[in-house]
Amino acid sequence: MTDAEHEALVADVFSAACASRAVLDHVTGRWGALALVALHDGVFRFNALRRRVEGVSEKMLAQTLQALERDGFVHREARPTIPPHVEYSLTPAGQEVARRLMGLIEVLEASVPDVMAAQARYDAAKAAGA
Repeated sequence: MTDAEHEALVADVFSAACASRAVLDHVTGRWGALALVALHDGVFRFNALRRRVEGVSEKMLAQTLQALERDGFVHREARPTIPPHVEYSLTPAGQEVARRLMGLIEVLEASVPDVMAAQARYDAAKAAGA
């Protein structure tokens, strides 16, 4: 793709063919969002990041970090030591995405009591109508 073609590209997440859909999936998927927000706290080695993001398997975290690195949100630095020393951090673009995700997470965490009440009302109404 030439520079002119690249500049003329208009992203539209609602278009099935738009690359932004895959990027949105990488960022907003459960493990992508959690990895980005965890990395907002600083630089992590793989196992430390895995401990921080409870419940993620080694395979899923590796795949998630690879996708986020490919998208330009995560920087992977491998130092040639024995054993190998690999650290993950956010790029400037990753920092911006993580900052925005943190705002969403703060809203969601503050809403937990209301969400739980809404779920209880919904479940009770469904049970009554069943």
